[in-house]
Amino acid sequence: MKFTLKDYQDEAVLDVLTNLRKAAKRWRNDQDTHAFSLSATTGAGKTVMAAAVFEALFHGDDSYDVEPDPGAVVLWFSDDPSLNEQTRFRLLEASDRINFSDLVVVQNTFNAETFNPGKVYFLNTQKLGKNSLLTRGHDAYEEAAEQGQDTLPEMRPDGRTFTIWDTIRNTIEHPDLTLYLVLDEAHRGMGSGGKAARDARSTIVKRLINGDGTVPPVPIVWGISATVDRFKAAMADAEGRSTLPDVEVDTLAVQESGLLKDTVILDIPDEAGQFDTVLVRRGTDKLRAATEEWTDYAAAQGTETVTPLMVLQVPNKPDPDDLGQALATIFDTWPDLPTDAVAHVLGDHTTQTFGAFNVPYISPERVQESTWVRVLIAKDAISTGWDCPRAEVMVSFRPAKDRTHITQLLGRMVRTPLARRIPGNEKLNAVDCLLPFFDTKTVTSVADALMHGTSGERNDDGPPVRRVLVNPIEVVPNPAITDPVWDRLLSLPSQSLPQRTAKPVKRLTALAHELAVDGLLPDAGKKAHAELHKVLDGAQGRYASEIVAARISVLTVEGKTLTADLHTKTATFDEFVAAADHVVIEDAYRRACRALSPDVARTYAERLADADDDADSTDDALMDAHATVAALGLVPEVKDYLDAEADKLAKQWLTEHRVAIKALTDERQEVYRQLREMSTEPQDLDLAKPTSWLVPTTERHGDTETPLPKYQMHLLADDDGTFPLDRNEWEAEVLDREHSRPGFAGWYRNPSRSSQDSLAIAYEHGGRVRTLRPDFVFFTENDDGSIGASIVDPHGHHLGDALPKLRGLAGYAEQHGHHFQRIDAITKIGDTLRVLDLTEPSVRAAVASATDAAGLYQSNAATDY
Repeated sequence: MKFTLKDYQDEAVLDVLTNLRKAAKRWRNDQDTHAFSLSATTGAGKTVMAAAVFEALFHGDDSYDVEPDPGAVVLWFSDDPSLNEQTRFRLLEASDRINFSDLVVVQNTFNAETFNPGKVYFLNTQKLGKNSLLTRGHDAYEEAAEQGQDTLPEMRPDGRTFTIWDTIRNTIEHPDLTLYLVLDEAHRGMGSGGKAARDARSTIVKRLINGDGTVPPVPIVWGISATVDRFKAAMADAEGRSTLPDVEVDTLAVQESGLLKDTVILDIPDEAGQFDTVLVRRGTDKLRAATEEWTDYAAAQGTETVTPLMVLQVPNKPDPDDLGQALATIFDTWPDLPTDAVAHVLGDHTTQTFGAFNVPYISPERVQESTWVRVLIAKDAISTGWDCPRAEVMVSFRPAKDRTHITQLLGRMVRTPLARRIPGNEKLNAVDCLLPFFDTKTVTSVADALMHGTSGERNDDGPPVRRVLVNPIEVVPNPAITDPVWDRLLSLPSQSLPQRTAKPVKRLTALAHELAVDGLLPDAGKKAHAELHKVLDGAQGRYASEIVAARISVLTVEGKTLTADLHTKTATFDEFVAAADHVVIEDAYRRACRALSPDVARTYAERLADADDDADSTDDALMDAHATVAALGLVPEVKDYLDAEADKLAKQWLTEHRVAIKALTDERQEVYRQLREMSTEPQDLDLAKPTSWLVPTTERHGDTETPLPKYQMHLLADDDGTFPLDRNEWEAEVLDREHSRPGFAGWYRNPSRSSQDSLAIAYEHGGRVRTLRPDFVFFTENDDGSIGASIVDPHGHHLGDALPKLRGLAGYAEQHGHHFQRIDAITKIGDTLRVLDLTEPSVRAAVASATDAAGLYQSNAATDY
């Protein structure tokens, strides 16, 4: 893969491959058909995940311990050819093992007995329709055959030996091929056609899934969709097909990855009236400001800048003169904007005249790369499957009744331009939406839909996946806060989530590559391999008897000879032992490579062969070395030992080069951050300094708004030195009490979202490791002038995660308590706030043995706050 997968993508790919392996085995053994889905929110990278699956399916992958399927054929089915072209481009963009020739768009001239293995074929509804050249004659041909009539070649188009249905049938029936149908439900949106089109598609999908006439059912159906429900609807009429567990990607995990923007900012008028011109001017100012922000960021990082654009969303029947006035307002507000920086993606694919402006058409998939486009005129979701990470501002001229159109289009604007979160700068992690025809009453529905995802199907039980702010303000580092306080904050260790698919050896070799690229550790790759070779040498001594037994099993083949006596009607079995040949040893060696890492296994075998002076030839030495490596791979303790030592060395190098890494660009630091997180255990991470936050100033209650209370001495503040805070009753009490403590030097409202400036602590709940983000960090200046930090986290004792979070805080305090004066977990019992200070060993011991959070707070382990 050209991209490093996010941890949630890695886990989803592993689960998909597990399902495909099971389904293929059951099809080959028992002709059972299976189906399952992969569902993930918009922007999760479903096509990237599909590329990783196809690489492993066609070529094998040691990361997932998957062998290639030599007979795999993939049929990708979607609604229209433009979607298939976009998918094909993205697969090529993501994969370095799938070639252009491996991705075949089935054209009308396609004519083959079977599909070829190792390829992805793209089909769409129209190509399988009754009037398609690919299918013409198939139904008539079958009908004649069923009635015993002669089947004439004229029933098919000239020169066609096989219809596409013949090709599908022959591929399914071929003993050496396995057909995997990928049903692309993810990119079906509002533009998927009327009832007739939907019925036609449904009929074709049903025919593929269930079979029809002489065409048998497709063996394996893998649906890719925004939600599980959408795939289940498509599979409602499936007959006699078993289902495998659906692979559902956690929406919060996608948001935490940094692939999606954290914040949507909604600007609305404070009063009723005609404000479209005012908000168009404001949108233009935001576009210009975003341009300057990205230019400054690129200059500071020494990288290419992002060129943001603004989308003007118009009604279904826009007035050309109104649009012309909006464009005139844009150019009046920003005179330096080139007049040819406007394009449209409307249904009429010709140049349109809006007032005094002639605006050309641009194909949706070209918008992202065409940086000359700074203003884009669109209606709905522009195009199913379209997204544009550099679209950072939207002004919608649609009324409140069209809120679905607005949220669907905004859903195409949530990808981060650099596919990562910008540390500490919320303006560069946000998208702006200006709604001239909304007010405080009607904007709530838009905000609610955006907070819970953009797929259109929200889960009312789930937490918000992103923040939606209405008319927020920016806060920046507070000049009243001293540098030692900032230093103290940045010294506090945060924690990452573990990764189920993490492989320590792979992590170490990847780290070595990056350290060498940045010049931090010359020849790091060679040094990593040399250290791992020493580990394997040590393993040969430590597990000598197990390895000898394993080596014998590699070099010999045991079997039985059946002797049947035809006179006595008896049979006898005689065991035999034969020496393994080259093929058997190489097969065992390849399996060991997947266990130990192919590169390390190869270099270790070469090292062993070079040191073998007793071998008759180089080939014999290498064969003997391969047998040794194969034996090492058969001993589970060797892999565990190798992984543990690789993990230890990776941690050592990350620690040794921590300061140098922090001096690199944000992009390079993000690479190391991901490498640090590639572990099956939570890892310690550094906090990033926040430089710009966007915060609300009002609290909404139904149709009314109330100004939020403001507090002094927050680390980030408005121009007046205050920080507006949306807090509950408990938090208000905590703030008042902490502000009044002697030596109070500042406070930090820890962000509840996943970001580099949010302090996270790992805990286990419901069989999964999660992260809690304490509400507050308070700072105190001690008598000796040093700065102390304290975590204070009010949390309801009645909540189901109360005790697991306390255990997480206790474990964190056990490991990192020396960084803090207090780690206070607070709840209210009756009218009294009670506190557990987890820096105290006795309190941690009480937490470890507790069965109930409420009882803990009522016990002697807790005190009044």
